[in-house]
Amino acid sequence: MNCIIVDDEPLARRAVEILIEETGELTLLGMFNSAASAARFMNENPVDLVFLDIQMPKMTGLEFARSLSDRTLVIFTTAYTEYAAESYDIDVIDYLVKPIELPRFQKAVNKAISYHSLLLEGGDKKDNIETIEDDFLFIKCDRKFFKVEYKDILFIEGLKDYSIIQCDNQRLIARMNLKNIYEELPSDTFLRVSKSYIINMEHIHSFDNNSVYIKGNEILIGNNFRELFMEKVLRKKKRL
Repeated sequence: MNCIIVDDEPLARRAVEILIEETGELTLLGMFNSAASAARFMNENPVDLVFLDIQMPKMTGLEFARSLSDRTLVIFTTAYTEYAAESYDIDVIDYLVKPIELPRFQKAVNKAISYHSLLLEGGDKKDNIETIEDDFLFIKCDRKFFKVEYKDILFIEGLKDYSIIQCDNQRLIARMNLKNIYEELPSDTFLRVSKSYIINMEHIHSFDNNSVYIKGNEILIGNNFRELFMEKVLRKKKRL
């Protein structure tokens, strides 16, 4: 899997380069000090993954990420935590805050590699959601139908045209985008908290203004979804 680094700071580029070398799982094609120079390179060369700084002159990382192809994955690398919520209103793999530790970097890379394989396969061998009922859905895989009850779903993560259904003891990948699956799910149980995530409100352990926590997973709340999240979750708590 190939990648590039886009950051206007030379030391920051070198830090990510060292991390890439230590993982040994990526091929670094180049490093760029601006979104414009990276875009010129990408017009001529296919790139699977971009390590992208957010605060850059002329074109920010957020603006550049919105311009990229659906086939290109993005991991933000930034010194500023305040962009985290906004970044999850874009289809990104992860958000790493500098200085980046190797274990955290490796976790993001593993996720990118897994999702890249999914995109390469194009969905031909992936599960399809066949039926969505009041309390469960059926997923078809390898000529079998698997019943997944809503109460067992912790959250659903979107990746391009796929939905990754995370349960307590299994993870299923379905060929349906997050918007379409959300429209079919019961709104009293499931809530979309960013462009990339739907949560099961019954499994919320805790939350604050920026994140919701479910079974050890921190899920960031997108800026465009925060008001509805607070309204629905607090109203649900009052009913309980």
